[in-house]
Parts: sequence; C-alpha cells; structure tokens
Amino acid sequence: MAIPIKFGTDGWRAIIADDYTVDNVMRVAEATALFMKQRKMKKAVIGHDCRFGGPLFVSATARVLGAHGIRVYAGTGFVSTPMVSLGVVKLKADLGIVITASHNPPSYNGYKLKAAYGGPMIPSDIAEVEKLIPDACTLKEVPTIGQLVEKKLFQDVDLETMYLRHAKKNFDLRSIKQNAGRLAYDAMYGAGQRAVRKLLPKSVFLHCDENPGMHGQAPEPIHRNLLELSQTIKKNPKITAGLANDGDADRIGMYDEDGNFVDSHHLLLILLLYLYKYKNMRGKVVFTFSVTDKMKKMAEQFGLPYEITKVGFKYIAEIMTKEDVLVGGEESGGLAVKGHIPERDGIWMGLLVLEFMAKTGKTVKGLVEEVYKEVGKFAFDRDDLHIKESQKQAVIAACNSRAYKAFGSYKIQGVEDVDGWKFLLGDEKWVMIRASGTEPVLRVYAQGPDLAECRRMLDAAKETIL
Repeated sequence: MAIPIKFGTDGWRAIIADDYTVDNVMRVAEATALFMKQRKMKKAVIGHDCRFGGPLFVSATARVLGAHGIRVYAGTGFVSTPMVSLGVVKLKADLGIVITASHNPPSYNGYKLKAAYGGPMIPSDIAEVEKLIPDACTLKEVPTIGQLVEKKLFQDVDLETMYLRHAKKNFDLRSIKQNAGRLAYDAMYGAGQRAVRKLLPKSVFLHCDENPGMHGQAPEPIHRNLLELSQTIKKNPKITAGLANDGDADRIGMYDEDGNFVDSHHLLLILLLYLYKYKNMRGKVVFTFSVTDKMKKMAEQFGLPYEITKVGFKYIAEIMTKEDVLVGGEESGGLAVKGHIPERDGIWMGLLVLEFMAKTGKTVKGLVEEVYKEVGKFAFDRDDLHIKESQKQAVIAACNSRAYKAFGSYKIQGVEDVDGWKFLLGDEKWVMIRASGTEPVLRVYAQGPDLAECRRMLDAAKETIL
C-alpha cells in the first residue's frame, strides 16, 4: 500500500528513510511534472538545503521531471529557499522545488513548491499537485542526469552567487559593515551559512558547518534553541546584534546587544517603521492572525491599509502577488517586504534591520524603543501543549461553544476566530488558542505588557483549559 502524501502549511515533510524515500519523492516529482504539463510549463528550478540526502533527492526529482520533458536548473551545492525562489524569477522559470524540511528536526526532509513569481505556490495549485500523486512512479525508464544534460534538459546553476549579486545591488553593505557594529550569526547548520559569511565576513559565526545531524537540534530560530548565540553576545561587548536563520534560511531570529531575543512581532514593527518613516515607502500591511495587534495599530497610525490572514505564509504571499504590499509576516519568523520577492527571507530581513541600525546609529534595543514610542510597550510568549488528541478535541469544542468566560482572574471581554480563537482580555492583553492540524498539540499565545504577565496569562489559560 502506497502511503498517502499530504502537503501541510509549507510543503510535504516526512522522516528520512521512513516515508521520505527516493520512491516517494519520485511520486511527488511525477505529480509536479504532470501539473506542469497540464499548465504548459516547461522549466523548473530545484535546490536543496544542508539536510541528509539533499543531492540524492534533487537528482531523483530532476530525472523524473526530465523524463517528462521538463527542463531543470539545479542549484550547485546547498542553497536557501529564497535562493531557489529568486532563481525562479531570474531564470524566468515556471516553478521552483526546494528539498528541505525547513525548521523540522534533522531526521526529516521535505518538498516545497514555489510559483513563477518567486514565492509559495497558492494553496489551490498545491491541492492540484496533491491530487496527481500516483501510488507509484509510472515511468518504466528514468533517464540519468548525464542523459538529461545531453538532451539539454538539465543544467547546473549557481543560485547562491545569483542571490549574493542581488543582495549587493539592494544593500549598502559598506555602510552596514562600518556603522552597524559587529554581528554574531548562527546558521543552525543551515543553508544561510555561506551567504552570510560572504556578505558580512567579520561576523562571529556559530554552527556554520555542514552537519546534517545538527547535533540533534531542530534548526528553528527560537530562543530556547539559540542559548549559545545569546551567551556569545553577552560575553562579547563588541557584538551589537545577533542573527539566526532556520535550516533553509527563510525564517529569522534576532538578538539585541545585550543578548535578549527580539521576536518576529517586534521585527515586523521595526521593518514597518523603517520602510514607512525612513525609506518613505508605502503599501498594504499584511500579517497572520497570531501576530501582535500592534501591527494594526501602527498601520492605522501611518494611514496604511492592512489585512489579517489565516496562519501560514502562503496566504500572505498570495496577497503580495496581487496587491502592493509593504510588509507581510507571520509569528513564526517568516517576514517579507516590498522590493524583494514575495517570499520569506531570513537573511534579507536581517540585512534590513542592520541597514536601519547603520543609517540611524541606533542599536537593536534603540530600534525597539522607537517602536514602543509609536505603539506602546508589549511582550509576547507562546506555549506548545503536547496533549492527548481527545483533550485537544475537547478544548476545540469548548472554544467553538464559547464555554470559556475567564482564564483565572482574566475575564474574557470578546473573542475573534479568524484562525483559532483569540480571547480579548482588555488593556491590549489577549490569549489565543490554536490547534495543530497534524499533531496532538495546542498552541497557546499571549500578548501582555511584559513577559512576566504573559507567563501568568499562559499559566492561567493552561489551568483553565486542561
């Protein structure tokens, strides 16, 4: 029996040598080829990150696409997801494929699809690909890479150099190097390691070697996974900022000069402030339901239109392809801006913050303070509650029926349900509950005036719902 293959919020992911096998990758590749042929698409860009088996899975994908007459441009060596997305645009290809499991543990690999505009494929198109996945690859013979080269259906391309040239055209790197201080960079053994070393060579580098095992650490740029980066900054007074990227370098995590984590909510506000106030740029502000409502507040103060989407960057990307979007982003570190591709890009966003520092002479902490002057001080925190499926379903039912009236001493004054349930507690405080669609996990978020209060709110919510 063939295993069912489903694309989640950001591609298909599975454990290597369990469900993630060459045979199953070839099944997905054939569905991709059939989709492309239906749409009269002829060219694809493929790349892989630093995970185990990347070149093998790229080869398997390319051979299947080539057998169907699709021309493949394959990235040389490991590349980030934004490098593939940018490559699709620069090479005028029809589609992009990234062999990556993003921030998942090192035992996983995955398969992401990118559209011709250089961002995530829209959900309806992904569903079409999913429908075409056969129980087994139907090809009787699969050509070798050498045979595809002879037929001019396969070509190696240097996607990283293409990306670096694009970055150098868009950023004043000399000013950043001279005026933003010294950066500490944690690649988390991911695909951003070479690019940042080339862009900012005098930085302090952590976990910038090719290590598919990643010492067992999931390459997700959140504080609990970045304690070494935080300590490195605290011990070295010359370091002015910390930057981290996930496995395929499309997500970002940052630290201020004191080694304190700066979450995506604050980074989104910093980017919006910089683009609007300092670069005099305009456009729509788009963010997911789990992002701080301070984004709404800043957009309103600047007179900018805004839209709140379901959780998942693909919803933001779809809007970016149709409308003039200034800043878009999600709570989990995926941020995008006008003037670049409609794609999350952790390196690009880091460079923008460093450019803001260089132009103003301010530290990361100074930028955060400027944000607070605009919208007021706030903090954000999140718990992932690993519970039984029956418990998860009970909480969902209670949220749907509006059974919760208070979390401890915090009385619920209103509920919003764009994607999950946001319980408004007054004074710009709220708790949000959102169930994972694939695991017995409840994600519980809190916004409050400081981290201590966020912790009290999360504890009160947990005590109430469980």
